[in-house]
Amino acid sequence: MRSGDTDVTRYACMYQLRSVTNKMSFESLGLAPELLKAVAERGYTEPTPIQMEAIPVGLEGRDLIGSAQTGTGKTAAFLLPILQRLDENPRPGTRALVLVPTRELAEQVLESARAYGRHSKLDSVAVYGGVAMEPQTRALRKGVAIVIATPGRLLDHMGRRNTNFSGLEVLVLDEADRMLDMGFAPDVRKILDALPEERQTLFFSATISGDVDRLAKRALKDHAAVEIGQRAEVAEGVEHVLVAVEKSEKRGALAKMLGELPGGRTLVFTRTKHGAERLARQLRRDGNEVTALHGGKTQAHRNKALERFKSGKISVLVATDVAARGIDVDNIVMVVNYDVPNDPEIYVHRVGRTARAGAQGVALTLMSPDEWLLMRDIEKLMGRSFPREVVPGFEPAVPPLQPEDRPKRPVRRGRSVRSRSGAARRR
Repeated sequence: MRSGDTDVTRYACMYQLRSVTNKMSFESLGLAPELLKAVAERGYTEPTPIQMEAIPVGLEGRDLIGSAQTGTGKTAAFLLPILQRLDENPRPGTRALVLVPTRELAEQVLESARAYGRHSKLDSVAVYGGVAMEPQTRALRKGVAIVIATPGRLLDHMGRRNTNFSGLEVLVLDEADRMLDMGFAPDVRKILDALPEERQTLFFSATISGDVDRLAKRALKDHAAVEIGQRAEVAEGVEHVLVAVEKSEKRGALAKMLGELPGGRTLVFTRTKHGAERLARQLRRDGNEVTALHGGKTQAHRNKALERFKSGKISVLVATDVAARGIDVDNIVMVVNYDVPNDPEIYVHRVGRTARAGAQGVALTLMSPDEWLLMRDIEKLMGRSFPREVVPGFEPAVPPLQPEDRPKRPVRRGRSVRSRSGAARRR
């Protein structure tokens, strides 16, 4: 079996997919009236494919590994069964733990938990770094029913004996592959070792890497597997545009394209926080309403920047990949890869911020000559090639590699390379 190929026989059990051509309702999934009311109040009428397949499994109490592209409702796919199962058998204490990779995603999941659980008596809290520990400590010692946490801050609380997971019933790893890619694997293993063995465990992610597969074998028992679409698939409404440009001309080319946009939100990704700050300053000088979001900002600043972007007070947000899994903003018309990501699967997560819930969007990549081979890796993962374009006045000195060109990547000693499955190895 080739690395990265989909092979559900590796799992203990495969959950047989229903035909997605048959229209289904949330009522048909067996959800309680209180949850159906909350779902309707959110404006949802039909479950997405991942929700159709995952919710019944979650309600059965089975372990599950679920994969679907971003923006397809994975949060509701695990929260709705959790809320129903906990509400059916009320008792005190912390009963569900959701691990997430970023602070922004923790807040996003918390908002959904409170919205879907508004007609129940279940309480929830988000636990992450960058803010005071005392309010979190009070909630954890009280025994709040649902805890949404980043691994590092949760371990801090566990070390201070602020947590009691003896009655834990459900564990969720949301965006599991990103969590492991961000270096949380040792923390996640420590947390797993401290939790009761008798529990329901759910893994959800947009992509399933080799690292996630290995952790799943350790953490899941007799589990179902639900995979909607192909791995590394993005929404059909995304138009991929590659613009060949010299590295020194990227900012000018981007400013010109932003000036020609009819309006709407644009999310720009850079590799580093210093690059994000520098680009934001430059774009502001060009007359754009823009701010930066990255791990070097305080949590208060990150919350303010995200809120200004959501409310439309600013039209351009420049972010590092810390935000790739934590931004859930409607009507992002364009995602810009200002720097081509080193890991092809990061491309999937970045461009998944646009064309959500059936909308249309553009994934624009500014590709300098030294990034052509990185883009080729992305095209290989996506299973297709994208046409190369140029911005008049910003043409590169050397014509870009075309899809029919097949140069071999040179061996670079000591460089961590990602396989199709996302597992790191040394060449």
